Amino acid sequence: MNPSFRRSGYVAAAPSVEIDVEAYTPLVRKLASIMIARLPASVELGDLIQVGMIGLIEASRQFDPAQGVMFETFASQRIRGAMLDELRREDWLPRQARRNARQIEEAISKLEQQQGRAPLESEIAAELGMELEQYQEMLGECKGTTLLHFEDFGNDDDEHGHNPVANVADDDSPDPLAALSDDSFRRQLVSAIKLLPERDQLVMALYYEQELNLKEIGAVLGVTESRVCQLHSQAIARLRAKLKDWL
Repeated sequence: MNPSFRRSGYVAAAPSVEIDVEAYTPLVRKLASIMIARLPASVELGDLIQVGMIGLIEASRQFDPAQGVMFETFASQRIRGAMLDELRREDWLPRQARRNARQIEEAISKLEQQQGRAPLESEIAAELGMELEQYQEMLGECKGTTLLHFEDFGNDDDEHGHNPVANVADDDSPDPLAALSDDSFRRQLVSAIKLLPERDQLVMALYYEQELNLKEIGAVLGVTESRVCQLHSQAIARLRAKLKDWL
């Protein structure tokens, strides 16, 4: 990835207090490290950090303490936005991976309706017409998929050439984070997580609540890092299948 630092939309600095940008560089690294764990190997941590620093500098220029928001909260949003903006330009998730993820979600949803329970991996593989090993490889290729896909909020690029994350940096576009903050959606999400198989629940808890990386989760579960990646992708697919009416 070759980050471009020519970002549009800069706003004149607010009459704010002096911000020590250097003191918040660990925040950039932390946010980049969390994000990189959810992205394909082709995305470099250093690139995200560089772009995040641009977001941090922009935040220091625009911050207005009169708005009653802590700078760290304000800066975190700007840093994430800068990183997502760069990922949008780079089309970070391959189209085939998105297609694979959708196929898995559809298979899970169909089997759940038929069986009234969470399907086994072998059953999902059979529904997709492939061997279990092929299905698990497919899951591994879906690394980087998230609960809320950006294409849920805009046009799909498969047939019309649209970038599925093109609206991320658009202030007038729906915000995936805003959707997550919706109380009704959050209640449904909590309920959906409780219906996941026990192992999937554990993976989600270790990954999102404890913020362990894939290698650390693998040590807890006694499996390889690549297997944790598969389990995480499958858990996300199960959740999206249960929440399809919201997505």
